[in-house]
Amino acid sequence: METSDKEYAAFGEKVKRTIFIDNLSPVATEAVVKAALDQFGNVIQVKFIPNYLEPKNIGQAALVEVENADQAKTIITELSNSPFMICGMPRPVRARAAEAEMFDDRPRKPGSKIVCRWLDSSDPDFEVANKIKLTVRKQAEESKFLLKHQLEEEENLSKKQTETLNASYKKFEIIESVVSNRVATRLAERYRVRVADTEQ
Repeated sequence: METSDKEYAAFGEKVKRTIFIDNLSPVATEAVVKAALDQFGNVIQVKFIPNYLEPKNIGQAALVEVENADQAKTIITELSNSPFMICGMPRPVRARAAEAEMFDDRPRKPGSKIVCRWLDSSDPDFEVANKIKLTVRKQAEESKFLLKHQLEEEENLSKKQTETLNASYKKFEIIESVVSNRVATRLAERYRVRVADTEQ
């Protein structure tokens, strides 16, 4: 079905007001993402991009459509300038402007057509296609390596945050125990130090 210029122009406007967000927590839902970003603009739709090839524990990616292009720019700026955590995960999300190729339901550009043909080894384009294939494979291996490194860094960061949280909680328990057992009050009396009594 041929796309009209008007339909393609409307799609172009949709792309301008859509943001591509990745590194989302694997447990993040549409409602969570919408609630998190509604403070910067009116979120119309959140569409997660299916992950068919990578491990399930990597960050999700989503296309987030907002009310207008200005709101989209505001959200990108906010997420780029400061860490923004969703679902308490130790990795900030990343945001950038969406591109037409990211939409699986994008309409065909008016006047364009797709032509497929087999290439013979003697065809001048055969070598070009072969180089593209090898480049794609190389990039896939590099991406796999970088992803593994990223996951290891995130796991280490998560462990450090958990250790820090546990240490802070233990300190809180000690302070709470000292106050509730009136040890602090007795020490203050012993050494004649004035302390504020919070008990009513």
